[in-house]
Amino acid sequence: MALSPKVYTWLCGLFASLGSIIFGYDLGVIAGVLSATDFIDTMGSRFNDPNLEGLITSILLLGCFAGMFPVAYFADNLGRRKTIQIGALVYMLGGALQTGARNMDMMWAGRFFAGFGIGIMADLAPLYQAEIAHPSIRGRLTTLQQFMLGIGAFAASWITYGTSAGLKGTQAEWRVPLGIQIVPALPLFAFILLLPESPRWLAEKGRLDEATKTLAKLHAHGNINDPFVVSQMEDIKAEIQRAREIGSASWSELITDSSNLRRVSLGYILQFSVQMTGVSAIQYYSTTIFTTMGFSATRVLLFQSINSVIALIGEACCVLWVDNTGRRLPMITGNIVSGLSFVVGSILMARWPGTVDNNAAHYIFIITTWVFNFFFSSCIGPLSWAYPAEIYSTRTRAKATAVTSSASWISNFFIAQVTPVAFTHIGWKYYLVFAICGHTNALFVWAFYPETTGRRLEEMDALFHDAPVFVANTPYANKQDRLLAEKELRQGTFVPGDLSERSGYAIDEEKGSYEHHDSERVN
Repeated sequence: MALSPKVYTWLCGLFASLGSIIFGYDLGVIAGVLSATDFIDTMGSRFNDPNLEGLITSILLLGCFAGMFPVAYFADNLGRRKTIQIGALVYMLGGALQTGARNMDMMWAGRFFAGFGIGIMADLAPLYQAEIAHPSIRGRLTTLQQFMLGIGAFAASWITYGTSAGLKGTQAEWRVPLGIQIVPALPLFAFILLLPESPRWLAEKGRLDEATKTLAKLHAHGNINDPFVVSQMEDIKAEIQRAREIGSASWSELITDSSNLRRVSLGYILQFSVQMTGVSAIQYYSTTIFTTMGFSATRVLLFQSINSVIALIGEACCVLWVDNTGRRLPMITGNIVSGLSFVVGSILMARWPGTVDNNAAHYIFIITTWVFNFFFSSCIGPLSWAYPAEIYSTRTRAKATAVTSSASWISNFFIAQVTPVAFTHIGWKYYLVFAICGHTNALFVWAFYPETTGRRLEEMDALFHDAPVFVANTPYANKQDRLLAEKELRQGTFVPGDLSERSGYAIDEEKGSYEHHDSERVN
């Protein structure tokens, strides 16, 4: 029995997000590695410098940031699949260097190359997923990135807990966890070319017949005459025609065009704001944070393992519900709860640190961290990748997501580098930064981020051109019927590349054209 088109498309997106397992694993494994006594001895006396210790963690993010510079070129010229394959290859080199590291320099090199590969794969996976998805399941597909990241973190936490408990004091305690990181990259590198290429990239390159066949394979069991395929191809062609009239996309266009600048700014701020929730501080330095509350390193790794299960549940909830809840509501709610979690955490760290004998307060601190992790995983993390991947046109998407993804890496690097020093000098007061930022993040999303649920990729140019800058309390803040775009494509009732009546446009059937009705627009 043949798979339904949506299931087939979902499986393609799932396989493409294997790179996110790698990312999550690398984020999760380092906390257990840094606390291994043999690792500390192998790295030598320089490991005692907090700045150099932080660099072991943060240089991965510098590598991710460096990967953003070539990713747009490769994605636009070689295609989405081959670029993901290049990322997997570079990552395997970095993983091998880390596993065999004999000193700090070799470890830094391995972390950098691993980060370079992760940066490519993490940027391309949601972009590829958005470009192959049915409009009605685009949110479910693009949020797979974070779900797979959660699987990686889950595996890392339990593997490091197991090696810490069973192989303590040996080289295997840290080399085994680092070696396992290479495993998910192998099938991704070997089989990614068996997946269909992005039909939008094929069309952009003038390979319209291949694009049509790929759309049919993804959405209609290979039937190129299916109404959905025909309509979507017409929509894509209309966007390509407009792109040709404008000319080839350039980096400067992301700044000089007001609509593009708005979208890049929103994507950049969103990606940067994610790290200001405090997620990386907890993820990288859980051992440091929780030991200040009086827990042993092994107990902390157990807490982190439980935390990874909670994260997976949250990420699964996001994948299942995001197309029903929309994009804005989860991001607003998640940031408010994350800010409140750090308010409670700050009070507990200040009033009942590990030196104070109060087990109840210390365990409430752990529970608060778990609450934060659930809401981050179900509301913030997945959508920080999904939202930027769907708001650009095909001609600018690779370049724009490269820019916005760089914000995640640079802010991640900043947090990873600053956190050990901040805890050394100001302790619990560092938590106040994240308590404040969670609430400001929520306010910013409420005010400036248009809702994208239920819209076609090809209408995003019109959406961001037409929506007011301040979108709160306007129709652009409302969630659309997630099946609306799919219904329009199947029935052929859409205006190619435009929002039609949903943004104040009305079709003039007598003239066979459409015009804007300013009176219907709410500013």
